[in-house]
Amino acid sequence: MTEKWKEEKWAEDIWYRGKTTRRRIVGWGAGAIGAAMLVPAPWRAAFGAAKPYKIGSEQPLSGVAAIGGKTAVVGLQMAADRINKNGGIMGRPVELDIADDQSSPAVARQKTEKMVQQDSIDAHLGGFLSNICIACMPVWEHAKIVNMISVCLDTTLTTSACNRVSFRVHDYAPAQAVAFAPMLTKLGKKWHIVYADYSWGQSTRDAYAAEIKKNGGEVVGHTGIPLGTADMTPFLSKISGNFDGLFAIEFAKDGVTLCNQAYALGLTKKYIWAGDEIGRASDEARAMRCARHWNRPATTDTFGGYARAIRSPADDICPTQGAGRGAPWNRHGAGSGQKTRYSSTISGKPAQPAS
Repeated sequence: MTEKWKEEKWAEDIWYRGKTTRRRIVGWGAGAIGAAMLVPAPWRAAFGAAKPYKIGSEQPLSGVAAIGGKTAVVGLQMAADRINKNGGIMGRPVELDIADDQSSPAVARQKTEKMVQQDSIDAHLGGFLSNICIACMPVWEHAKIVNMISVCLDTTLTTSACNRVSFRVHDYAPAQAVAFAPMLTKLGKKWHIVYADYSWGQSTRDAYAAEIKKNGGEVVGHTGIPLGTADMTPFLSKISGNFDGLFAIEFAKDGVTLCNQAYALGLTKKYIWAGDEIGRASDEARAMRCARHWNRPATTDTFGGYARAIRSPADDICPTQGAGRGAPWNRHGAGSGQKTRYSSTISGKPAQPAS
């Protein structure tokens, strides 16, 4: 199965001549990003006839998670460029084979099987949506291809669904809940959880509920919202009662939608507003100060250099998601110009805990 972008007129110059830069990459759509990854790159001549290590990556370059997938591809390209500029791996270059899973488990399964059977990849690094990671785990296990999970946080991936060839290189939902729940229970004791209703959101909901309880708090209710829901009002309008705060488990476009519509309904004035991966920007949400667990300041030269390099392309992909130029939210979840690391205030006024 040939990727459709190869047949399009606009791709010819890129594909045949390798005229690509990171800024051009982030301005293109899903198919175009795939094109840029497979062009004959300038470093190829330096390695001569050395066979490249082909690294596959299935990413959501379209659909509900496209913002995250495109950002992940920028990071992958930066890593491949850095490796190749430093001589490759044991004298062999790294070549990326990117596939758009369209934010669909069924499509992802087809694309990953193609990577194995037709593209002959040596390893896989990718995965953004947890339900897609889960769907593709058997492919990597059967082919005995090392699978490095780059984003997916679902608990089962490294517990009940774990296999010998798949690895997660970062933390996951229970670890994040352990870190953040103590702060939540200081802000308020009673919480209602709003979550993305699929594997990641469900496992993250359960992890936070358990940790909030361990820290003396209580989850009094929860509301699941399907991925890609444009109008969340029917779900949010049912939330009421005597509790302290709303805890949101959302991301990317859905996170922004949630912030906008919760604000419009007055929920962010009535309750403390906190979250895991919630959208950090929208015109309405700028009035809020969200308590958020993401606190990774650039404290080293290495990380600082990476942050500076990724900032511009990330902002180009989605200005409301990045932490760089003009972003209304910083990485700590507080409005621009705020010095506080976390805040339990809404629109500048202290949120009152439920009695």
